[in-house]
Amino acid sequence: MATSIFLAKLIGPLALALGVGVLVNRATMRAVLDEFIRNPALIFIAGMITFPAGLAIVLTHNVWVASWPVLITVIGWLITIAGALRLAAPHQAIKFGRRVFDQPNGVLFGGAIWIVIGAILTFFGYVR
Repeated sequence: MATSIFLAKLIGPLALALGVGVLVNRATMRAVLDEFIRNPALIFIAGMITFPAGLAIVLTHNVWVASWPVLITVIGWLITIAGALRLAAPHQAIKFGRRVFDQPNGVLFGGAIWIVIGAILTFFGYVR
């Protein structure tokens, strides 16, 4: 449980800040994401960062329980898969990014999801 709380304290505020930043700066975030998916080098570098970050979460916290810590495990696996995809199949990652980016409310939805995840993890990390 100590690892769950530590990771909740680490990931929760980051996710919360990311979500708020995306919602408050939607136009800027759209420009950032547009530039990101146009640059294969950035996709590759992001994969080099996200793959080991996600793997570190999975290796230290592969907890499948019917409670809030499973959220950390799922996030770890999603980050690992996203990083591996960016490294092994960057063009597929770009296609996926464009599909999400082309949705009218894609950025808004993404920001809202990060806020919810961040709020849950911050609550369980710091309050509970």
